[in-house]
Amino acid sequence: MTHINALDPGASPLDYYGYELRRHREAAGLTQRQLGDIVNYTGSLVGQIETARKLPTPEFSERVDAALGTDGMFSRLVELVLRSRLPAWFQQVAELEGRALEICTFQTHVIHGLLQTRAYARAVLGVLDQTDVEDRTAVRLARQRILEKEEPPILWMVISEAALYQETGGAETMRGQLAHLLSFECNPRVNVQVLPFSAGAHAGLQGAFNLYRFRRDPDIVYTEGYGSGHPAANPDTVSDCSLRYDHLQAAALSLKDSAELIRRVTEERYGQRDNPVA
Repeated sequence: MTHINALDPGASPLDYYGYELRRHREAAGLTQRQLGDIVNYTGSLVGQIETARKLPTPEFSERVDAALGTDGMFSRLVELVLRSRLPAWFQQVAELEGRALEICTFQTHVIHGLLQTRAYARAVLGVLDQTDVEDRTAVRLARQRILEKEEPPILWMVISEAALYQETGGAETMRGQLAHLLSFECNPRVNVQVLPFSAGAHAGLQGAFNLYRFRRDPDIVYTEGYGSGHPAANPDTVSDCSLRYDHLQAAALSLKDSAELIRRVTEERYGQRDNPVA
């Protein structure tokens, strides 16, 4: 087992977090078990984080800050840790999400990561690869903290009706996911529209894409391939995708009608049914 003293705090944000956690814990005169008792985690987990074998979570970091009086240091550091664990090609996208004033996304068959539940995200990330799936899920969910900022971005999500029917993770997971979408119904900064099957041929047939708009910087379009991301600031590309998004929003159901459709699909496709009486 790697000893914490062998950790190089400059090797990675995760190593630095573990190094600092042990340093502050020892300065407070606490054992790993004692700190774990205070923050309601196991001493074993504290040890794993200190040795960079386990990712810290925002919740863990907030409790450690309170217990050790570190003035939010670990809460700030965990953002860097989690972002560093994203695939290298996606780290720029997370940075764009964090700076954007407005995020417009069109998705054809999956709910966007910023609005995924834990169970749904785990099901998506676990397809063909269960390696470190819990840590990868935690990293994805951490991106959603931008929606909790004092001035969060405005998020518009247009999803194909197909995404509602694509049973990802099973019926229970889909019930939770669709309920999560509905939880934003009265939030003017998070808007979900469904592009119905009846729309027929539409402006998004070339695939999913995101638009990021900023206060001062040029707008950016982002598309994905297998294991790669493609941000573009070319004015012609941005103009074309902006026009496409306007048409997608016009073809999609209204916010109210979208919510009604989500409710109907939840009940009709994923609703819990009593077992028939023999």
